[in-house]
Amino acid sequence: MILKQFYLPCLAHASYIIGDEESGTAAVVDPQRDTDKYIAFAAEHSLKVKHVFLTHLHADFVAGHLELRDRTGATIYLGAAAKAAYTFIPFRDGDTLEFGRVRLKVLETPGHTPESISIVVYDLDASDTQPHAVFTGDTLFIGDVGRPALRAALGWSAIDLGSMLFDSLHEKLLALPDQSLVYPAHGAGSLCGKALSKETVSTLGEHRRSNYALQPMSKVAFIQVATADQPEAPAYFTYDAVLNAEERPTLDQTLERLNPMTLDDVLALQETGAQVLDTRDPGEFAAGHVAGSINIGLGGQYATWTGTVLDRDHPIVIIAAPGRVNESATRLGRIGFDHVAGYLKDGLRSLELRPDLTVTTDRLGAPFAAELLSSPQPPLAIDVRTPREREQRYIAGSLSIPLNRLVERLGELPRDRSLLVYCAGGYRSSIAASLLQGGGFDRVSEIAGGIAGWEAAKLPVQTAQALL
Repeated sequence: MILKQFYLPCLAHASYIIGDEESGTAAVVDPQRDTDKYIAFAAEHSLKVKHVFLTHLHADFVAGHLELRDRTGATIYLGAAAKAAYTFIPFRDGDTLEFGRVRLKVLETPGHTPESISIVVYDLDASDTQPHAVFTGDTLFIGDVGRPALRAALGWSAIDLGSMLFDSLHEKLLALPDQSLVYPAHGAGSLCGKALSKETVSTLGEHRRSNYALQPMSKVAFIQVATADQPEAPAYFTYDAVLNAEERPTLDQTLERLNPMTLDDVLALQETGAQVLDTRDPGEFAAGHVAGSINIGLGGQYATWTGTVLDRDHPIVIIAAPGRVNESATRLGRIGFDHVAGYLKDGLRSLELRPDLTVTTDRLGAPFAAELLSSPQPPLAIDVRTPREREQRYIAGSLSIPLNRLVERLGELPRDRSLLVYCAGGYRSSIAASLLQGGGFDRVSEIAGGIAGWEAAKLPVQTAQALL
């Protein structure tokens, strides 16, 4: 038996290929939409991908089940409670799939979503009664459990799903032996839970000891714990969950429409509402960018923030560093943002003869920013981190507007005063500054290095405890 985990840091997403050398057969579990890595791995090990499982209709990315089906002829498997527009085999509790010396047994584990399944893996060369591992999808994470409120927009209550999740954990997963390896679909940084570990594999026995949500408690108490203090889910989550149930164009078909555009073409499209997305690093963006463009750099949580800040109703035009256009579009495609009209040919070099269209953003060192904030006419400092981050420490006198709420709260900000934006390290503040500039604020700067740079300069911070 061959088992390989693939981890995608941008989406904190884990997917898997499990193969049998004897039969030359492989199955892929919860694939990402760009599927080259699975095809390549299978070829290297003389395997053919014949099966693809989704543990649930994922909300934070578009899965690659249709891409693998079209490329390899693989059969798609979903939980029996799933409804989808494409052909799939519904697997019910206890159903099994065997190929060679590998057995996959499905457990219906609703809770994170109503159609969620977990997949118990048996290496028949080792034992046909003791499982080797279990793919838990988003039902059980390392250090956490799946949030039960993501289907609220589709008519499911958090209480009902939380009750299902409690039963799935205690009646199905915790019935497995302690030595069973646990392979989840997400890790730290995912918004599918609130306390996910940086580890990407564990054992069920370790979960019993250390996972807060698996400690002895009533179902009512569990539902309260599982639903409390969850991070806010971006609007695209519901869109992706629906898209994963539809027959849709593959990623390759989408990327075929990626065409170069002249600066004049980009400006004309921008005038009609197109979103100009600059995917360069924040420092490069600050040094010069197209007026009205939005900076979401490839070096951070690009997919999450593009899905949060951009909309699906207006086309996207990409501006990227040399050689990174395809990556920019591919990573948009991973969350189903296929409405890319094209990219600016030659990137920022297109602006060399048009300085009137070039905008810069000042990134101020922390000591100088502190001087400005203590001056007679200080800028308004805006903290775009999450409320949970701000509870730990913040710059005194700053206004808290989380980045995911910035656009809807632009009307609260003064237009006759300079604005000074900060976040944790400078990635989100660059997004925020670009949104403010696009919203007509012309005196916008950032604290270079965010609050980390502020503290490194030995400047004071306020804490929530200090106010008590």
